[in-house]
Amino acid sequence: MMKLNNLTLYVLIPLSAFIASVGADQRTFAQLSPCGCQEPVCGCEGVCVEPACCDSAGCDSICCDSCDLGCSLGSCCCLENLPCLDNCCLGDPYSLFGECQGYSAGGWIQLGYQSKNLPAFNNYKDHLQLQQGWLWAEKAIDARCGFDIGGRIDYVYGTDGPNTQSFGTDPIGWDNSWDNGGAYGHALPQLYVEAGYGDLSVKAGHFFTNIGYEVVPATGNFFYSHAYTMNFSEPFTHTGFLASYNVSEDVTFQGGYVLGWDSGFDDNGDAWLGGVTVDLTDRLTVAYASIAGRFNEAWAGPPVSERGYMQSVVANYAFNDCCSYIFQTDFIDSEDALGNEIRNTYGINQYLIRSINDCFAVGTRFEWWAASIAGSDRQNIFDWTVGANYRPHANLVIRPEIRFDWVDEAVFLLDDPAAGNNQTTFGIDAILTF
Repeated sequence: MMKLNNLTLYVLIPLSAFIASVGADQRTFAQLSPCGCQEPVCGCEGVCVEPACCDSAGCDSICCDSCDLGCSLGSCCCLENLPCLDNCCLGDPYSLFGECQGYSAGGWIQLGYQSKNLPAFNNYKDHLQLQQGWLWAEKAIDARCGFDIGGRIDYVYGTDGPNTQSFGTDPIGWDNSWDNGGAYGHALPQLYVEAGYGDLSVKAGHFFTNIGYEVVPATGNFFYSHAYTMNFSEPFTHTGFLASYNVSEDVTFQGGYVLGWDSGFDDNGDAWLGGVTVDLTDRLTVAYASIAGRFNEAWAGPPVSERGYMQSVVANYAFNDCCSYIFQTDFIDSEDALGNEIRNTYGINQYLIRSINDCFAVGTRFEWWAASIAGSDRQNIFDWTVGANYRPHANLVIRPEIRFDWVDEAVFLLDDPAAGNNQTTFGIDAILTF
């Protein structure tokens, strides 16, 4: 009964948010008008309507005697006074390095603040911090006409640096020792080569996982904070190789071999990594990804040798061009070499994201994460986040959010367990890309 109540709560909150957003939707003239030539330009300035457009709508007797009038559903309206949501002109983003013959480079600077500590990422409260100072360089492959080869390298410095290092082989490792004192550190989360021919491509080296919905780079997420699932049930990086094959425009398979997870060019296990992505309809995409084998070898202390199976299923449904619903479920079951439980976790994440225009979007995330670690009693952990993305410029996004966390009992996951079983956290960051 507890599980049923949790699941019901989980579904009702994002559903009510979606109904509210639909009820509050006031369509603009451009969305309602049958006349294609009457689209208002950026900023809702007056648009001169050609007589032919009004004639085609059957209202030539009352319209088109000046450039100030237009025809909408058989009635006239002044285009200069249109209530318009599509009045945001971002233009093209600036690039510091640009692109040349397939080679490109760039990066971003992320500054952030949160009022409470959260697990893993966002754990440096009450500080205006450099979360990610990111640089990347890439040679993208284009194998449509034959064989091509490329690669990518990523570097990050900031408070996210230690969380992005290859800590799976602590105390040794690829970049595990690149700390800078305090909360800051460096990391090289990606360094790989990629080759492709036609519909087949293979990357080899150190790369981000294909598992889950949320990612380490700040530019790839809607929210500032991360879900518990991403932090504690999913890998961040792998070292090995991963092949991708486009069976059709709607189906892509992935498969490869990796040295466990969260490791650099050090042996941290032997595991299969793979998945499949399917576009079931024009609106619905479902992605399955999994890893099985030995995940982590303990380099310090007794050999743990975590092994098992982990999977993630992500479904993305677009209600329309401006509203999307994402459903994710994760599961991991792992044990040590003696058969003792290490991790048994599962959960559900739901996202509802609504774009108002190119400059402003709102969203909500609700997570139920159930975890049993090393045979402990299972903890039910919930978090609900409400946030927004505001883009005053094509290269700048500001992401304020309010997050509510509550658990079965006060545990280390909360900032101050002595304060009780729940906490409210305010966070805001800004990301400037270049």
